Amino acid sequence: MPTDLLDLYRRASEWAADKVAGARDMEAVTPCPEWRVRDLLNHMLDTQRYFAGAARGEQASLPAPSPPSLLSNDPGADFARATAEVMDAFAQDGVVERTGPALGIAFSDQLLHGWDLAKATDQDATMPDGLAQAAFDCIHGRFTDEQRKGVFGPEIPVGDDATPQQRLLAYTGRDPF
Repeated sequence: MPTDLLDLYRRASEWAADKVAGARDMEAVTPCPEWRVRDLLNHMLDTQRYFAGAARGEQASLPAPSPPSLLSNDPGADFARATAEVMDAFAQDGVVERTGPALGIAFSDQLLHGWDLAKATDQDATMPDGLAQAAFDCIHGRFTDEQRKGVFGPEIPVGDDATPQQRLLAYTGRDPF
């Protein structure tokens, strides 16, 4: 299982890195209306910093509602460095087992924010095969209504014929259509 989660995180990160590379307008509005692309990228870096620190056993602070400015003039390099730190931290013996669902949540977060970035920057937002279902399986039912506040918007109802990507997006309060 740890290798599978690491592979899922790696695949989601590669896809998201492609979206980071394609982001040109740092002031474009994202699906989170209060954030611009720059804010979203800072949040993605802050979140990865949190997961890497937590995996190393550090007293890592949860990502801030207003992300700190972590982005340099090379967002691609920033993102690659942060992703590598998460991969390295979770690849250590026993870390995935010790941290419970953390890597699954980190993977899901990376995938969802890659979608947010793709939507904000008019890139293809189709998630790679299998990742949306895997992310849905990692996070669905893990959060109480109280825990969802500030993390996800209210769940959006979708039909039985919804795709895995549509179900994942709807569960996290994103408009899947």
